[in-house]
Amino acid sequence: MKRNWSFLTAMLLSLVLILAACGGGNEGNGNEGGSEGSGDEGSSLELTEDGKFRYVVSGEFPPFSTVDENGDLSGYDVAVGKAIAEKIGLEPEVEKFKFSGMVSAIKSGRYDAAVASHTITDERKKAVNFSEPYYYSGPVLFVQPGSDIKTVEDLSGKDVAVSKGSTYEKSAQEYTEKISNYDSDQTALRALSEGKHDAVITDDITGKQAIESGFKVEKVEQLGTSEQAVAIKQENKNLLEAVNKALKELKEDGTLKQLSEEYIGVDITQNPDSE
Repeated sequence: MKRNWSFLTAMLLSLVLILAACGGGNEGNGNEGGSEGSGDEGSSLELTEDGKFRYVVSGEFPPFSTVDENGDLSGYDVAVGKAIAEKIGLEPEVEKFKFSGMVSAIKSGRYDAAVASHTITDERKKAVNFSEPYYYSGPVLFVQPGSDIKTVEDLSGKDVAVSKGSTYEKSAQEYTEKISNYDSDQTALRALSEGKHDAVITDDITGKQAIESGFKVEKVEQLGTSEQAVAIKQENKNLLEAVNKALKELKEDGTLKQLSEEYIGVDITQNPDSE
């Protein structure tokens, strides 16, 4: 009798263990399936912090990014970054960062993206990926009123101030060897206004803002058209796809145009070369 009870007990214990193992396996499969089909787009984006879209701006490039009277970051770039985050379903978190170091910071994975008016260039594309353009601009030559510089051809031997690490620095190198670097376009324009340099190459809108602020500078010549886009780590293909989808929707529903007119005063979201 004892032997029969022992046998039955062993059989029941084996059955319980088998059922538990099967139940555990089904539970695990259910969790994995639930994760894939949850609709939570942020779960597959390899973010630096779960649930957040952490992006950087220069904070020294009005009206695209600046620090307002309350100490908060504001401007077109800041607003576009927030709009992208909301479309993706993430919490936006913006930080101020030196423009010259942004590409390296994105490449190393320190932040998710830079929404900082980066011009798409072949050199930068070796380090980061770029989204579709969210606005169009171009380099412009600014000088002091009364300057004898009338065109870029007059820049030979002249001292040109630019923001460090910008495409404007590359533009200046085509015309002169005397280049002075600043941390921002705004400080370069201020230095020009104070007579410390012969010229500045920067964005048209930024130059206009400086003139409206009382800087003694004037526009001489538009040097071309450029595409500005969001910089993203090359390995994060899913985030790039999500950002491009968000930008497409923001263009289609008119949000990008609205933000451009709010912060810039004009619509800069349309490619002038396609008009």
